[in-house]
Amino acid sequence: MFADIRGSTALAERMGPRDFAGLLDKFYAIASKALIDHKGVVDKMIGDEVMALFIPSHVGGDLGEASMNAARAILKGAAKENIPVGVGLHRGQAYVGKVGTENTGDFTAVGDTVNTTARLQAQAKAGEVVMSEAIYGSIAAYYPGLEARTIEVKGREQPVEIRVLRSPGSL
Repeated sequence: MFADIRGSTALAERMGPRDFAGLLDKFYAIASKALIDHKGVVDKMIGDEVMALFIPSHVGGDLGEASMNAARAILKGAAKENIPVGVGLHRGQAYVGKVGTENTGDFTAVGDTVNTTARLQAQAKAGEVVMSEAIYGSIAAYYPGLEARTIEVKGREQPVEIRVLRSPGSL
């Protein structure tokens, strides 16, 4: 999962650094709580974005359901604080472990699945969850009839089939 504040450059310009930092703190608190409550693992907070993992052995249930519930909780909490957030969800295999050098490194997830998820999040407008069919297939019974689209994803040869959940009525 990637969750990102939409229009953050303009927000930062209007708000000033101290107020924008406060907005980021609110967003991080909302996202962290939602992710922890739904057994997600916060990988990192990157500027105005949160990257999270849903690891099968940690979730203990359906990854699609857990990630969607976390995404919905993030959007709901962000909406209460008037923070415009878009979320991208995808599932698949990734390398999860340390990357870097002997002296510096980072524990993270990398690979096509992660890159695709970031690209899906980039497609999400404020109040939307943009998910791949890989996620939607496991939760379609709970969210029938979500808008389907095919999108071109930068860096990928094949287009990606997606579904879009919009708030507030969908939450």
